Amino acid sequence: MAGNQPQGTPMQGGSPGQGSPNQNFTVPITGRGGGRGGRFGPGARHSVEKPKDQKKALLRLIRYFKWEKKRILILLTCVVATSVATILAPRFQSEAIDCITVGDYSHLGKYLLIMLGIYGVQSVFTLFQGRFSALLSQSIVKRMRNDLFDRIVNLPIKYLDSHPHGDIMSRMTNDIENVSHTISMSLGSLVSGSLTLLGTAFMMFYLCTPLAFLACTTAILTVVATKFLSGAMRKFYRKRQILLGQLNSTVEEKVTGYKTVVAYNQEEAVIHEFNTTSNELTRVGIIAEILGGSMGPVMNAINNVSFVIIAAFGGYFALNGVITVGVISAFIIYAKQFGRPIDELAMIYGQVQTALAGAERVFAIMDEASEDKSGTETMDESKGIITFEDVNFSYVEGTPVLKDFNLEVKAGQKVALVGATGSGKTTVVNLLMRFYDIDSGEIKIDGVNIKDISCDNLRNNTAIVLQDTILFADTIRNNLKYSREDITDEEMEEAAKMCHCHNMIMRMEAGYDTPLAHAGFNLSQGQRQLLSIARAFLAKPKILILDEATSSVDTRTEKHIQDAMVKLMENRTSLIIAHRLSTIQDADTIVVMDHGRIVEMGNHDELLDAKGKYYDLYMTQFAGEAT
Repeated sequence: MAGNQPQGTPMQGGSPGQGSPNQNFTVPITGRGGGRGGRFGPGARHSVEKPKDQKKALLRLIRYFKWEKKRILILLTCVVATSVATILAPRFQSEAIDCITVGDYSHLGKYLLIMLGIYGVQSVFTLFQGRFSALLSQSIVKRMRNDLFDRIVNLPIKYLDSHPHGDIMSRMTNDIENVSHTISMSLGSLVSGSLTLLGTAFMMFYLCTPLAFLACTTAILTVVATKFLSGAMRKFYRKRQILLGQLNSTVEEKVTGYKTVVAYNQEEAVIHEFNTTSNELTRVGIIAEILGGSMGPVMNAINNVSFVIIAAFGGYFALNGVITVGVISAFIIYAKQFGRPIDELAMIYGQVQTALAGAERVFAIMDEASEDKSGTETMDESKGIITFEDVNFSYVEGTPVLKDFNLEVKAGQKVALVGATGSGKTTVVNLLMRFYDIDSGEIKIDGVNIKDISCDNLRNNTAIVLQDTILFADTIRNNLKYSREDITDEEMEEAAKMCHCHNMIMRMEAGYDTPLAHAGFNLSQGQRQLLSIARAFLAKPKILILDEATSSVDTRTEKHIQDAMVKLMENRTSLIIAHRLSTIQDADTIVVMDHGRIVEMGNHDELLDAKGKYYDLYMTQFAGEAT
């Protein structure tokens, strides 16, 4: 059935010169992956991308949080508890140190127990914070992923034909993964960092205002250093991701087309191409990692300057009785706590930007219009009369593929479409199946415009077998049931016998329950095509479409299939697209197409007697030359 059509694989009715749907589309090289060097390691700064409309993307992403209010509340409670514990612990440590300094041990035990309790609370709530961050992110991302996939499977074929499949898959995987990582790792850190920054600053000014001002001077150095290094790293990480995308693209392309590489003895050229990109990636990667690795030492150096300032001036203040030794100890911890959130918030900002850019790309697909499947009429009682009236169509505006196309196919008639590549044969099928909408004219079935027929009903009553067979990574049984789920085992076996694939199936280890590899690659091309034809048999369609359906089987098997098709086509309207003219000599009508127009029409003998375009095609094939 229509389900046999591989999504995203255009049934091209024209060559590039004829306006095929995939022409003039450039696949953008994107690299949104990359390793992560820990929670906030260098990898966390990779390829910061900015959304086109940050506010709009953020508000739309926030809508996904409305189903997670309970988890958000628990998460925020954990974050607040952890932050409060982080802020209070140094204060009680200060009191404990002062007890030791003055020799008053009566309250030391109390302060130590309080500290133990605080650190215990901090550990427990940190554990729960991680747990609920993961639950929240995965729940939100699951809902986003479901919404995106729901939209993808309902997109028009035109959209999938005209957009790079790798980019669509990247939005489902990399972009949503960026959102997931940001929610799980950054949301809690954003709130925690903000609270820790404010709480630490308050405690520092509460303990000693002059020393707090002195300690905060290093915060300015932290901000400046972070901004400078982030800008430099962003440049090289972005370039590294682009080169990584190029390298991955090269590997994928050459591995997929490895037989062609070997056949043309291009191994050395491929190795040179790979090494050139790999060497540049190595050079850029080294610089990126050096810059990324410098962030820690630079921050440590600034923190050490802060410790020196606190030690020097804190000692001076302590000697003059302004503060105690315990306060100096607390200040050293607070100074460290004060610098860390600034650095983390700077990194989180980059992550949020990248996540919003990814979310924006995801929402862009969600905003695409679904395929128009409207229509109130059905084909349940259809006789299968097909009429094309003055149909004009182009994949690309200004490059017509069909021009004033007129054709009537009578009920139960077997009509073959022939012609050179790019003549528009498969485009006729695309339009009949409503994969594309015509520019002008009408296509009717039993006098009813197909736009008025429910798209689902149209495709349920039409079976199609493509030259490029698509099977799924499932059992043979489930692949055959893909056309109609309610078929019985007896019907399945009968169809398989008609298509001469029953014996082949039974020779397999598990028979009809034999699992197929991805795209059925553990079968030969001919075996896959036999199963695809059997699947179409089981659909019991009103209209049957065969797009060079026997091109990958041997001559003996082809003869068996042709005999079976005679029975299959009884009382069914059949459209056959053929390149091998020997397979359609018994067709009721042969339609010869050239540049989107019908140039000849008749049966085999009539067209040979006319000695026109069909005669030239037939004689060329008869002579053994390629058309």
